[in-house]
Amino acid sequence: MTKLNVLLIVALLASCLLLVNTAYESRRLFAALDAARAEQKQLDAEFKRLDAEAQAQGTHLRVERTAREKLAMRTATPAVTAYVFDGPASAAGVQR
Repeated sequence: MTKLNVLLIVALLASCLLLVNTAYESRRLFAALDAARAEQKQLDAEFKRLDAEAQAQGTHLRVERTAREKLAMRTATPAVTAYVFDGPASAAGVQR
């Protein structure tokens, strides 16, 4: 009978240690999950900010202003447009 009692006590202690270990792992994993969710929220906010910033950088007016100021580009008008004609190709087009 004492052997059975000792065996049951050892099984009970092993079960208790397993339960404590499982609870500890569960808490640790929950804390890691909570930290990952917080990081996800932070990264989502940063992505939205960067996306809005990229959209603001790519507006038509800003691109046009940059082209005029930094690249010294100007609007194409007939006065500054040079037309190039290919001699044989343009002659063939006229014969049709």
